[in-house]
Amino acid sequence: MNDHAETRSAESGSAVAPAIAGIDIGGTKISAVLTDAHGALLAKGVVPAPASEGGPAMADAAADLVLRLCDALGASLAGAGVGAAGVIDQDRGVVVAASATFTDWSGFRLADELVARLDVPVWIENDVNAFLLGELRWGAARGASDVLGIMLGTGVGGAIALHGALHHGAHGAAGEIGHTPGFSALRCTCGQTGHLETLASGTSIARRYREATGIAATTPEIADRARAGEASARAVFDDAARATALAASTTASLLDLDRVVVGGGVHAAWDLLEPGIAETLRSDGPVSGIPLRVVPAEISADAVARGAAALAAARLADSETTSLVAV
Repeated sequence: MNDHAETRSAESGSAVAPAIAGIDIGGTKISAVLTDAHGALLAKGVVPAPASEGGPAMADAAADLVLRLCDALGASLAGAGVGAAGVIDQDRGVVVAASATFTDWSGFRLADELVARLDVPVWIENDVNAFLLGELRWGAARGASDVLGIMLGTGVGGAIALHGALHHGAHGAAGEIGHTPGFSALRCTCGQTGHLETLASGTSIARRYREATGIAATTPEIADRARAGEASARAVFDDAARATALAASTTASLLDLDRVVVGGGVHAAWDLLEPGIAETLRSDGPVSGIPLRVVPAEISADAVARGAAALAAARLADSETTSLVAV
């Protein structure tokens, strides 16, 4: 298996406290981190995601990666948090809905399956919620209370924190900004029309560039062409920036937010996105007039996994407190 792992060795002869795992399950790769109870990074690794092979294969790959990291570190496992693609029922640890990228993912009881493989408590979150948790604790949202997180990747995802805590909504789907309408006349991957994702995702950037030029290119390649001054390449990033800024401004007006953190693969082209975002906010900012800060993620590559680990650490601490009170 083609994978990559990094660990920090314990000092010779010293005991290693049980580690906490954070797992990021996506459509193309599964990454994991091990942290201590305070969030210090101890080890990390990544493996390809067998998304076409079904939920059990995905759980096998995730659990195997975590156990191999624990073996390499010489540590036992206390618990695990997961940031998983799709709509998640956090209470039951079940994937409620997912894109066609995944086979037999919708309805998969991910928490139960990982508990059976890891033999520790496991908590599941939507991957963008976990991303925002990571940025709230260690990244660009540190010190903020009310924040919108947006991930511009293969698709577009969103998450909301209010009063410093994730806001899940009545059905666990709050923050799904990628599938809000009114941004274009293009058909979205979900089958509906005009969603933010049709302009701001990496998939849409590549598709619209190909339609404009006849050239098939990846998003990073298109970004390089935009930096070199190519008008068609610049245009698709300008469209993505304006749509992202409008979505951010609308959400800020509704919820009185003052910060938005943008992550995901497309945010690597922040130098191309930022001017269009700033220009749009000058003309279409929140009606309150309160300045809206739209900033790039700081730990984007590991934010989902580290946020998932933070979730598990918090739940483990809560359970220990409850046990002490019960005694």
